[in-house]
Amino acid sequence: MNNTTSPLTILDHIIDVAGSLFYREGTKSVGVDRIILEAGVAKATMYRYFSGKDALVAACLQRRHDKVMAALQAGLAATRATGHAKVLRVFELLHAKAESPDFRGCAFMLAVAENEGSEEVRAIARMHKQTVQALFAELLPPAWPQAQQIAAQLNLLYDGAMAQILIFRKPDAALVAKECAATLLRAAEQKPARA
Repeated sequence: MNNTTSPLTILDHIIDVAGSLFYREGTKSVGVDRIILEAGVAKATMYRYFSGKDALVAACLQRRHDKVMAALQAGLAATRATGHAKVLRVFELLHAKAESPDFRGCAFMLAVAENEGSEEVRAIARMHKQTVQALFAELLPPAWPQAQQIAAQLNLLYDGAMAQILIFRKPDAALVAKECAATLLRAAEQKPARA
């Protein structure tokens, strides 16, 4: 890093390097010294920004959350789909993302599994999952009385697809989840509203 780099750029660089290593190799197997080496920063610089590894993992997850949500919003904005097709587009976006050889599944699930004792990591993972569920809820017809329940079920299908993709290394799990979601949406549309 050169001396003309602003502090924000150094912070972003550390998060980018650490985030890439954590996702590719896991948070437990990548130590702070390796991140310092690969980021090309001094140990003092690292600890100026992060109190420890938990804080760095949390910052990387926050960055990933921002990127995932921005990609979902951009993918939804780029489609002409409406109604159920727009909800199903979320699964198509997951399928496209999962076709990348770098895709390892859900970074948030992986991080919680490796950092079970970290409430900071768990809190960011919960926030991410709640945000994705809220996105599903926003895509459902506002008149549906069961919209929150359906959004929770769609979110579970989305997470299940990511788990299957990780285990079997087949992106088609996203398309199976999409079919399940279509069935769920059709059933919800036919269900009479409670009086």
